[in-house]
Amino acid sequence: MADLKTVPVLVPIGFHADSRKALESLFAVREFQKRDLSELSDDEKARIRGIASFGNVSAAMMDALPALEIVASFGVGYDSVDAAHAASKGIMVTNTPEVLTEEVADTALGLLLMTVRELPQAERHLRAGKWEAEGPYPLTHGTLRGRTVGIMGLGRIGIAIAKRLESFGVEIAYFNRSKRNDVPYAYHGSLEELAAAVDTLIIAAPGGASTDKAINAGVLKALGPKGILINIGRGTTVDEEALIAALQDGTIMAAGLDVFEKEPKVPQALIDLPNAVLLPHVGSASHHTRNEMGNLVVQNLKAWFSGNDVLTPVPECVSAGVRRHG
Repeated sequence: MADLKTVPVLVPIGFHADSRKALESLFAVREFQKRDLSELSDDEKARIRGIASFGNVSAAMMDALPALEIVASFGVGYDSVDAAHAASKGIMVTNTPEVLTEEVADTALGLLLMTVRELPQAERHLRAGKWEAEGPYPLTHGTLRGRTVGIMGLGRIGIAIAKRLESFGVEIAYFNRSKRNDVPYAYHGSLEELAAAVDTLIIAAPGGASTDKAINAGVLKALGPKGILINIGRGTTVDEEALIAALQDGTIMAAGLDVFEKEPKVPQALIDLPNAVLLPHVGSASHHTRNEMGNLVVQNLKAWFSGNDVLTPVPECVSAGVRRHG
């Protein structure tokens, strides 16, 4: 095995603590405070061979690191990494799929129930003393009974959500980049078509240019006044201004969001809405899942610099045939 302690790996401040310790035990870790390279000397930039990342890794950052071989991204979504540019330069990019699938699917169902039955609002009613002072929380208009749920993005997480939904007895449909032949759910060829056919829309799709603001005013109008939108994918998938307007004027009934366009900044107009349930991107935020994600980052870096195949290369690098240098 190669002497990994001589391999310089860049790790951002705030990286998962246990994973950072594991990386420090294996590699020559250079921790940096900023999300750019301004604090690194030219000599350090010339020596960095790996990045353990949970933030932006742009084409410019890669170009500034001439010895860079691999970006090991912490998360299933890697839209913050310019994977196409990396692949064109022979740089490997990995992510952490599968290990967070079940946790995120659990969160999606929890968020759906919270939203449709107004559970956070009911809890606030109790905590404010209104149950005793004013009486029971009003009956909710929303229910899962008789609903049809559409899923945008029927990948690993989307399938896990669908399997959970089956036990609730709801009808399930989906929109995907292509039709799947291994599921019994109804397929729709566009988001507007899916939204028009359902009254509950769950987003489990990745971010990136192909899905940017895909949930627009037209899709929300098609979802209708009984419609509920749930997003546990990426905040950039939703046109937030259109969503705010749709919630304000009754175009749709409610929304439950775990992700936002410019995290951690959430529009005040969304916060003020009584028919929006908002979570601070906690879909995979358990110690168990984050430990599994961090371990996969470490194992990908270890495999690469030991001359072995990485465990979870992203499709762009697989298609480009990226292999270990040397």
